[in-house]
Amino acid sequence: MPHRDDDTADDGVRREYHVIMDLIEDGSSVLDLGCGDGELLWLLVNRKRVRGRGIDISQQAIQRCVMRGLSACQEDMERGLSEYGDESFDYVVLNQSLQQAVRLEEVLKEALRVGRRVIVGIPNFVYYRARLQMLVTGRTPVTPSLPHMWYDTPNLHFLSLSDFLVYCHERHYAIERAVYLDGERTVRSLPNLRAQTGVFLLSAGESPTAI
Repeated sequence: MPHRDDDTADDGVRREYHVIMDLIEDGSSVLDLGCGDGELLWLLVNRKRVRGRGIDISQQAIQRCVMRGLSACQEDMERGLSEYGDESFDYVVLNQSLQQAVRLEEVLKEALRVGRRVIVGIPNFVYYRARLQMLVTGRTPVTPSLPHMWYDTPNLHFLSLSDFLVYCHERHYAIERAVYLDGERTVRSLPNLRAQTGVFLLSAGESPTAI
């Protein structure tokens, strides 16, 4: 599987997107759950030649996807993916959308059924700058990976990277690969403290190694 060792992207594309692209084989089939305006899906289609489809609950987001020439439909991923058979896609992507799901467990379980592998990108709510903000100000932190105020955040589940690893361990989801980022930089030590976000490649299998 291809891998980038450089810490920053030189083409204007977010490092997080490069990490996800590196996890996906050329020409694969991809379902992007919570695809938003389709920026990531567009990159996958045009740079990785994937057969991609996006799902988002926002009509405006789907309209932007269609304007990009993408295959996308307005659906609520929390109502299940019953129209898709087992392993219908090589990859299912949940980038910055899983923590926004009310029925997180059902969404992830369905993603692992529909996809041979699932890529999950999540913010780290115990990033050290967030901890410092809470300690110094006594208020809910706002960081680049958590940019919303407490009253308008779409996030419903406030988890750390270690929380997610334990969650996968308890359910016997295998983490085939994990990449931790602080903005555009790769974090290789103490990720639960030093990383703003984590990107995980999951499959149904043996338990992962915790941080």
